[in-house]
Amino acid sequence: MKRVTIFIAVSIFCLAFAGCGIYNKYTSQGEVSPEAFGTTEDVKAVQGEHSVAELSWREIFIDPLLQKLIDSTLARNTNLNSARIAVEQAQASLKAAKLGYLPSITFAPNGGVGSFALSAASWTYSLPLQVDWNLDLFATNTNQKRKAQATLAQAEAYQQVVQANLISTVAQYYTMLQLLDRQLEILLSTDSLWNASLETEKALWENGKAYSTAVNQMEASYLNMKTQIVDVRRSIRNVENSLCKMLAISPQHIERNRWDIYVLPQHVSTGVPAQMLANRPDIKAADQALAAAFYGTQEARSAFYPKITLQGILGWTNSAGSAVVNPGGLLLNALLSLVQPIFSQGKLKANLTISKLNQEDIARQYVQTVVNAGNQVNEALADCQVAQEKDVYYKRQIEVLQSAYTGTHELMDNGKASYLEVLTAQESLLNAQMNEATNLYNGSCALIALYIALGGGTK
Repeated sequence: MKRVTIFIAVSIFCLAFAGCGIYNKYTSQGEVSPEAFGTTEDVKAVQGEHSVAELSWREIFIDPLLQKLIDSTLARNTNLNSARIAVEQAQASLKAAKLGYLPSITFAPNGGVGSFALSAASWTYSLPLQVDWNLDLFATNTNQKRKAQATLAQAEAYQQVVQANLISTVAQYYTMLQLLDRQLEILLSTDSLWNASLETEKALWENGKAYSTAVNQMEASYLNMKTQIVDVRRSIRNVENSLCKMLAISPQHIERNRWDIYVLPQHVSTGVPAQMLANRPDIKAADQALAAAFYGTQEARSAFYPKITLQGILGWTNSAGSAVVNPGGLLLNALLSLVQPIFSQGKLKANLTISKLNQEDIARQYVQTVVNAGNQVNEALADCQVAQEKDVYYKRQIEVLQSAYTGTHELMDNGKASYLEVLTAQESLLNAQMNEATNLYNGSCALIALYIALGGGTK
């Protein structure tokens, strides 16, 4: 009867403290303001539109060889495998936290031999099942479970971050190889043209229509272009080796298709959906990290309240206090205990203070993550638009310089233009062609960055 009275009193005590906040749930910070993208007219957020980031990465990167590289990287990469293991660890921790509501049961058989005043020795034994049940009246287990759930969600989001970054890196490396192939193609084509110009200038010199200095200048320019070919080939090897490291394979040639024409999707240039930032896995991870910190603070608060434990023993024993009986009998025992911290050398208060500060720090990190994400979207979208605009000018510039080079070369053949005019035309045309290829690469990388910045690459 006394135990029942104690239990009732404890229950009333628990209800009296139920409103102290230790049962509160975390409110997600997932809603992101449209202003996170920026307020400029050329880079704006729009409401209610679909985003390129909602597509699977296979729908964005349709090159079958690139898809094969991405699949191989996702299967082999060490960092992604570590992220997967972290998810499995978090799942195990959550399962343990859920089982924390149940009592722990221990089988602890014991026995011994005793003798008093040289009397005959007697054998005693016990075969008990010990039960310990922590009654979660002050949300200790609840907050541990919620914290484990947040940690699992954070680990899953981080795995998505690693996957998206890997896809982005492989796509950029692949595009870089295509750019270098295009640059090498331009240089090899220019090699034959410049060699023809050099031979023409040598013929003019042999016929007394040009100076040796003109031949030397043209040859020096031609040799400089040859060194660029060597540099591009070395760069190709370097990028291929970098991809091989990501694939965890020995250095080898990376098969790839020829350069594709870069086209900026029309719906990207008009803006991006404001809600898409909330779909970024890094923002989800930051939000769940804040949730875990919140429940960590709740757990620290719960430590100030009593710990109520129900203990019981069920078993078989032949030890009846001061007597030994054979055969043994059934043993039953139950105990309800309450432990209320009063003075713990300041540890409980310190833990609460540390938890609050940690929560504050992670909250600031969350805000910074959102700011960084909005900045990345703003930059990527602006880069896409700039690349599209510059592409028109580069194409027209190449047309003009191609015509100028042809005309100047014809004038030189007829002795009406100097070698300097031809050199200038040649180098201007080469630079324009290389700049156009680089701009196409920059536009492709900007589109990849925009796709990832909006939360793509996770499907």
